[in-house]
Amino acid sequence: MSDPKPVPTDPLEEGEKIAPPSTTEQIAPAVPLQNPGRMAALTLGALGVVFGDIGTSPIYALRETLVATGGQVPGQMAIMGALSLIFWSLVIVVTVKYVIFIMRADNEGEGGVLALATLAHRSPGLSRTAKWLIGLMAILGLALFYGDGMLTPAISVLSAVELITVGNPQLTGLVMPCTLAILIALFLFQNRGTEKIGQLFGPIMLLWFFALAVLGLIAIFRDPEILWALSPWYAIDLFIREPGTAFVALGSVVLAVTGCEALYADMGHFGKQPIRYAWLGLVLPALIIDYFGQGAAVLHNPHNAEIAFYAAVPDWAHVPMVFLSVLATIIASQAVISGVYSITQQAVQLGQLPRMEVRHTSATDYGQIYVPRINGYLLVGVVLIVLIFKSSSHLAAAYGIAVTGVMVISTILAFIVAVRQWKWKPWVVYPLFGLFGLIDLMFYASNTMKIVDGGWLPLFIAACVFIVMETWRLGRRAHLDRIRSESMPLDLFLERADKTPVRVAGTAVFLSARAESVPGALLHNLKHNKVLHERVLLVHVSVEDTPFVAPNKRIEVEKLGKGFFTVHIHHGFFETPDVPKILEEARPFGLALDIETTTFFIGHETMVPSEHPVLGRWRTWLYMWLASSALSPVRFYRLPPGRVVELGTQVSI
Repeated sequence: MSDPKPVPTDPLEEGEKIAPPSTTEQIAPAVPLQNPGRMAALTLGALGVVFGDIGTSPIYALRETLVATGGQVPGQMAIMGALSLIFWSLVIVVTVKYVIFIMRADNEGEGGVLALATLAHRSPGLSRTAKWLIGLMAILGLALFYGDGMLTPAISVLSAVELITVGNPQLTGLVMPCTLAILIALFLFQNRGTEKIGQLFGPIMLLWFFALAVLGLIAIFRDPEILWALSPWYAIDLFIREPGTAFVALGSVVLAVTGCEALYADMGHFGKQPIRYAWLGLVLPALIIDYFGQGAAVLHNPHNAEIAFYAAVPDWAHVPMVFLSVLATIIASQAVISGVYSITQQAVQLGQLPRMEVRHTSATDYGQIYVPRINGYLLVGVVLIVLIFKSSSHLAAAYGIAVTGVMVISTILAFIVAVRQWKWKPWVVYPLFGLFGLIDLMFYASNTMKIVDGGWLPLFIAACVFIVMETWRLGRRAHLDRIRSESMPLDLFLERADKTPVRVAGTAVFLSARAESVPGALLHNLKHNKVLHERVLLVHVSVEDTPFVAPNKRIEVEKLGKGFFTVHIHHGFFETPDVPKILEEARPFGLALDIETTTFFIGHETMVPSEHPVLGRWRTWLYMWLASSALSPVRFYRLPPGRVVELGTQVSI
């Protein structure tokens, strides 16, 4: 579409907002058409990125559950009860709750606890306290998700590499070096992008799920009576006969559903339909068949409980399955890593974390990103976790409490959306989400019993992330309050603009944190250089509570008179604003800008602690460090470096 002719600006009164010229052609975001070939490619890619975590749970989930319910040599009822618990957890928690219901609560295609919280936050009729609690749950959910993001790669890869020692105890010394080498290589490969990773890993995961199904079927045909465990009675009977044992076992059963939150968070990478097709058409059937195949093998020989996964593998397939398991668990790590990238970008745009570089790794799928700083933090954290715990059995004690905490929060937020926005009938929503909430709370309560044995680790990671996020949020508020108290009101400045001795030709753009105040960079430029440009744009960038903003709603322009304009740029929390590009789209509003001759002024603030810091001493120092490590506005807003002038100032907080 060609640019419309500039709108004359002279007839406008001061303070009047400029509307774009009317046109019959509507600007709409480009949405790629999902043809069958594209859908198949996305479904295959989802196999390689989204389902790695939950798809490799069979390696350790049933083993840990059997040990929890029946000890080293479980009896028939313990085996049947454990299988029944896992089967109905996959059906109720993953399929019904997440795939069918929670994924309906997408924020314009994006998922994850933060996107869900912003969706719930804009529900009508909420009190101020309710909105504050939603914000708190969003931060807690994000913090817990980071803990899960560090534990998943560690336990997945470590559990697979340990399998080389089955029947070969002399190889024990190779487990740690091999695990660390694989994890380091995985994180170094992240800058290639999730699209390329999905293309590489998708076929491998397709082979993995096919192998699980075939091996499971072979074992089931040998002992078909294991299929009686499909009945929920065996799970219920376990709670009736041994309620304490069954409750403790839930802490291990949850290992079979870890990855469901990553499944939701990765929705923006591939879309909900490819994820649903892959889960219902391949992943869920393959997992159920393999779990029941393992159960049949252990039922045939209960002494194989500690190697339940390999008990269902014929001797001739042991070596190939070790190799395939290692590949699959590498892919398992990718599911959570991709989810952490997505949720980090949302947190940065919503002001919950400092500005970071976000690289888009696909020209066609906007959700496929890479965050270098977070990638480095995850790498260091995962390596330290492997060095501390040293075995997957020890890590299993730490695993679960973070993901169950996020599951509880997601259920509460989805309940708010269902009641306030979907307007579901009470007789539907209360029993349904009551069941989801009860199951989530039971999982979480069971996992709290593992805090001493290792569950403290994800809680410690979550606490650190929470402190960082709260410090950044509170510090940013105090920082902006200080700037506002020291700034000049815009209307007062405009009254005195005629007293400026010199106006020079050209256009100056000043980024403004608050639309009603004069940017500090403008005051410093006027104070030291004693000139104003002929045309001055005060640009304010605001983040909406939606992932994307339509192009025709992205920019607003208001003429203030005396050559001054305010420009309001709106973008979604899943977008990184390109300020120069957006300003070039202001031509319909009467602003024909040549970026090559425009000067951008930004303030370079050096923060110093005040005599009585608002945040306290240690939090002030933490905020100062976070602010100093934030990505420069020049890079974050994609300003042309050769056209930027930075004016330094000190700010005490």
